[in-house]
Amino acid sequence: MIDAKKVTSEKTVLVGVITQHQDEMQATEYLDELEFLVKTAGGIAVKRFVQKLDKPHPKTFIGTGKLEDVKTYIDTHDIGTIIFDDELSPAQLKNIEKVLDTKILDRTTLILDIFAQRAQTSYARTQVALAQCQYLLPRLTKLWTHLDKQKGGIGMRGPGETEIETDRRIVRDQISLLKKKLTTIDKQMAVQRKNRGKMVRVALVGYTNVGKSTLMNVISKSEVFAENKLFATLDTTVRKVVIKNIPFLMTDTVGFIRKLPTQLVESFKSTLDEVREADLLLHVVDVSHPTFEDHIRSVNTILKEIESANKPTLMVFNKIDVYKPEILDEDDLITEKTEKHYTLEELKKSWMSRMTEDAVFISAVNKENLEEFKERCFDRIKEIHVKRFPYNNYLYTEYDEDGNVKTS
Repeated sequence: MIDAKKVTSEKTVLVGVITQHQDEMQATEYLDELEFLVKTAGGIAVKRFVQKLDKPHPKTFIGTGKLEDVKTYIDTHDIGTIIFDDELSPAQLKNIEKVLDTKILDRTTLILDIFAQRAQTSYARTQVALAQCQYLLPRLTKLWTHLDKQKGGIGMRGPGETEIETDRRIVRDQISLLKKKLTTIDKQMAVQRKNRGKMVRVALVGYTNVGKSTLMNVISKSEVFAENKLFATLDTTVRKVVIKNIPFLMTDTVGFIRKLPTQLVESFKSTLDEVREADLLLHVVDVSHPTFEDHIRSVNTILKEIESANKPTLMVFNKIDVYKPEILDEDDLITEKTEKHYTLEELKKSWMSRMTEDAVFISAVNKENLEEFKERCFDRIKEIHVKRFPYNNYLYTEYDEDGNVKTS
């Protein structure tokens, strides 16, 4: 994207809306998450603008009056970037830029930018590039606004349209090439998965920044990159793990997030195939996050989209070492006690009563309660393993260096 104005600062302004489908509390939570995304991308959010509307304005996302307030603020505080907490349509993007005359990003663009920063392998970079091209294609018209005044007259018919169509063709060709490249890589990945034999496959899934990679490192004794930032892990990592006498494959996958761009879900299809082909899902949850239940719903929605919602799942509530319930004033009879006020013991009973034995509470960083976690994993994996090898008593099965069952 071309900046309409030279960015002089990493300072950003965030813009969100309160609607019929997104109340004030949710809008605040989403903007908190957007601020974390900005921090992950290397920026700093200095101001928030929120407007209450029945639905986002079809032309400018927020009302024209609020848009003028934003313009006044950015002009007086030398702000170079405005970020909206939803995906903007091409028309909205164009109209907003006409008013603000600065770099405009939306949630999708920001996530794509972070993915581009984080992608380490050729495979991940190709997936991100495809998602970026698919997002850019319908928004190319805004890049050629400098030709708007060249309309009509002899010798001046359609230069803007020609430029746009040429650029669209270039992007379409790029999309085609990237898809072909991904198809080739997908075939290679499929062969790799096939060559792993019949070992039980376990996939770590969950919201971004819940500690999946940290848990992977602890259990597999590997060194997968882990950091307290969103989308620290993009590239799929597979490690062989042995609990007691049963080996299995553990896969660390990309984290999910609310309002995940559809382009990314499509582009990361092969990465998500690791989830589709898994025998058991470990759904990792940051129990210390105040809206972790919302995170669970978001992950379950994406799992449903990729047809993996019905797989055997063990809920792993992580970060119990930093869990702190909010203190409820006993004299305040109006305030209703919610799960954010529960102690960890109360929360465990609440979840355990609803999910029976399918939940475990741990701290991957402090290695708290990992023995119970391993025991739960072992029981679930053993059940799958015995079904897969009905003629091999798991107590006496021996494995070679690659984790395959010895035949002799």
